[in-house]
Amino acid sequence: MKGIIFAILGGAFITLQSVANARISLDIGTWQTATITQLTGFIAAFLILLVIKDRNFKNLRQVQPLYLIGGTFGAIVVFSSIMAIQQIGVTLTVAVLLIAQLFLTFIIDRKGWFGMDKQNMSLSQILGITMMVVGVVILSL
Repeated sequence: MKGIIFAILGGAFITLQSVANARISLDIGTWQTATITQLTGFIAAFLILLVIKDRNFKNLRQVQPLYLIGGTFGAIVVFSSIMAIQQIGVTLTVAVLLIAQLFLTFIIDRKGWFGMDKQNMSLSQILGITMMVVGVVILSL
């Protein structure tokens, strides 16, 4: 149940962040907004880290370098979301983002990328993704 709550919170905050960023970018520019978003995110995470007093970085050298550039992906997410919202609106942007996430997670699960256990997808999961795609197509009409 905790996982569902965290997923709901994450989804809600991604949407709120995307809308705020799209609005900010109209005033200062897209990459400037992405920079501010990443910086404020870093500051917030750092302050939380200080509050919870978990300073365990001793295994940092064991992390593969590719995984250490995850923040770069975040900058691209911010930029892409801003541009999409300005072009196609919030609802369609979030719907298409979800479909893109589902397709990539489907591939990651099937291939076992990033050290994840390979997962078989059931017919009901494939039908669910297909229904979401159809929903996005209908939404965009």
